[in-house]
Amino acid sequence: MAQSSVLVFNMGVFISTLFLLEFGADKIIDHSAAVASRIGVSEVLVGLLTAGAEWEELAVVIASLAQGRSSIALGNVVGASISNILGAFSLGLLCFNADEVEFERSERLYSLILLILTTLVAPIIYFPAPLTWRACGLILTISFSIYFLVVALDVAKAVIQAQEGADSEDSDPEDDDSVAGSDTELLSGNSSIRRDRERSLGYHATRLIFGFLAISLAGYVLSQATINIIDQLGISDVLFSVVILAIATTLPEKFIASMSGYRGHFGIMVASCAGSNIFLLSICCGIIMIQSNGHLDGGNVTLTELAVLWVSTAAFTTTIWFGVKYVRWIGAAMLVGYIAFIILEFTIIHRIVD
Repeated sequence: MAQSSVLVFNMGVFISTLFLLEFGADKIIDHSAAVASRIGVSEVLVGLLTAGAEWEELAVVIASLAQGRSSIALGNVVGASISNILGAFSLGLLCFNADEVEFERSERLYSLILLILTTLVAPIIYFPAPLTWRACGLILTISFSIYFLVVALDVAKAVIQAQEGADSEDSDPEDDDSVAGSDTELLSGNSSIRRDRERSLGYHATRLIFGFLAISLAGYVLSQATINIIDQLGISDVLFSVVILAIATTLPEKFIASMSGYRGHFGIMVASCAGSNIFLLSICCGIIMIQSNGHLDGGNVTLTELAVLWVSTAAFTTTIWFGVKYVRWIGAAMLVGYIAFIILEFTIIHRIVD
């Protein structure tokens, strides 16, 4: 029987943590765009390393596995992947200030990578054979490491190129010939400009880190509070992890997508969705497969849930490649689909009590 004091406390924790989520999401949006502008790199690349990295989800997965609840970890990965598209990305589309938007080549590329990854991983999840899971877990973990390294190198390359460009602007040979006698003043002025630029980049980078830490902490606290609430109510592991826990842990993505769409930072919005799901279906799923070795303590996700995951991913990729018009209508359709999925989870796909 549920203890009312425990429920009230965890509900209070849940609600109060939402404010921390909003704070962190706001910092990530503003300062991700600023950092991208300062270093001359696409918002998509910066977003993949910040808003698109589900570090809070990884914390939840590790905590669930440590508690011997692998079904919660896997259900959260699948549910969060669905929620990122049908819940978060749809809100971003609804918040657009225009009916048409042009997505960049890099955004199309990462959406296609996500579709390919989902197509390969979904069938493996449904058939938890020990040998297959361990091998696939290793492949997914190594693949994510390569993917993350490539993105990080692209960002580092952009930073180096931006610095070289700044250095070349600081030294103009024509100025050296024509402005004799003022070298000291020029060097002093250029040094001052460089210091201001570095200070500005450092300021935005620091605030970006604060925002990242805020949503990571908030996501972990929210997930733990949700686990306590659902344990008190006696709902099955897979059901609450696919729906309730997934909604709780993807609240940062919903805030980020909504504010990104409203403020016109389309690259961050797409990177948040694509990067988050690539993170979930590679490193998070890989760790689950390696640790559980195909033995799930509370049951596997259903074929219907995996089908919804693939269809929503295909809809996301199609929108990025072809659906540049009527984005609000697409967002509305996705959101309605997500609400219908949640209703079906409670009424048909799963029962509230095992």
